[in-house]
Amino acid sequence: MTAIIEHDSELNRVPDVAIDFWLIKIMAVTMGETAADYLAVNLGLGLTGTSLIMTGVLIVAIALQFAQKRYVPWAYWLAVVLISIVGTLVTDNIVDNFGARLETTTIVFSVALALTFAAWYATEKTLSIHTIFTTRREIFYWLAILFTFSLGTAAGDLVAERFALGYLATGLIFGSLIAAIASAWFFLGLNAVLAFWLAYILTRPFGASFGDLLSQPVEHGGMGFGTTFTSLTFLGCIMAIILHMTLRKLIEEDEQALLD
Repeated sequence: MTAIIEHDSELNRVPDVAIDFWLIKIMAVTMGETAADYLAVNLGLGLTGTSLIMTGVLIVAIALQFAQKRYVPWAYWLAVVLISIVGTLVTDNIVDNFGARLETTTIVFSVALALTFAAWYATEKTLSIHTIFTTRREIFYWLAILFTFSLGTAAGDLVAERFALGYLATGLIFGSLIAAIASAWFFLGLNAVLAFWLAYILTRPFGASFGDLLSQPVEHGGMGFGTTFTSLTFLGCIMAIILHMTLRKLIEEDEQALLD
């Protein structure tokens, strides 16, 4: 869902939208769900301890990302994976430690995301990811990303657990919504920026549902592979794609240098 916008990809601090973008995004959100459970439960760090540790690691990763001043695959996707984990933990803390209902958290994060987009557009007059050239735009971008992950976690848990539809049905529902948005963009001319952000939001509950389906015990509606196996599998896939992205970018830069 790439908008046709004139931009200099060398200045943009986030990647262009292509198939590999969506593949790694879905894997990252799936891993975010299972990795949060692995750290909190399997390693015995607890929800609060995991949240504090991963928030600190995320701050370091975001600082590294902001220091690049351009798109660098490893820095960008490291931040995405970590913000996926922290976004999950934010929702889990609000629900488990503070007793908020999933309906409430879904509404609250929807409002927070809408306000972020409103402030972003009022300030920059665009929500396009192809023009993340300044630090202010990048701040808005990552704040929006955080809220999409927290919202997606809340919405996915709401449908799968509170509405008792199960992980598979929930994943299929959100997958169908993503397909509908893609069709509307491709065939009906849905605005590319709107289509991108809608799909981005929905990939969170889509990926998280299948992450839970793979990792949760059979008696809880999952397939019983466990959080360790699921997290490591998706981490390996993510690292392989990032390596491919990095090598491809280096080759493109070398070819451009030869042309210059």
